[in-house]
Amino acid sequence: MEIAFFVLIGAAVVILIYGVMIYNNLVRLKHDVNKAWANIDVLLKQRHDELPKLVETCKQYMKFEQETLEKVMNARAAVNRAMQQGDVGAVGAAEGQLRLGLGNLFAVAENYPELKANETFLHLQSRITGLENSIADRREFYNESVNNNNVRIEQFPDIILARQFSFKAAELLEFDESEKSDVDMGTLFS
Repeated sequence: MEIAFFVLIGAAVVILIYGVMIYNNLVRLKHDVNKAWANIDVLLKQRHDELPKLVETCKQYMKFEQETLEKVMNARAAVNRAMQQGDVGAVGAAEGQLRLGLGNLFAVAENYPELKANETFLHLQSRITGLENSIADRREFYNESVNNNNVRIEQFPDIILARQFSFKAAELLEFDESEKSDVDMGTLFS
């Protein structure tokens, strides 16, 4: 009788320790997703602050390209709204439009040699391009964290604790399909 009692107590302790380990891993994965998103958020805010400076610099030279400048500022506003709402899917869609608008802006700037020679423009172009590359890197890390979290909360036996403690799947940050499609260079220079 005593041996059976100790075996049951030992099995209960092992199950409890295993459950605590699973719970702690789920918490770590959830915080990894939050941390990865915070890293993207910092870069998006930095770029958000740089875009008005770029548009103001371009306005001085590109008086006939108001539509291009407005598209960039409208996309910037859409990204900001989506960020404030915490809607990752809307951020991805708005980011795609913003990247497309910036690509168009930099392509159109090729028609303005004085703008291309402006030190402020060159600095802002370099800074924004660097931020874009960093955002792409962080987006990859974020999506990897989301994938790890989502796979783990669906695996057995983790799914039992994930449902019990309401761990939720996170949303991938996917950019608009237009970013993945080929760029029509003819429309950029027409």
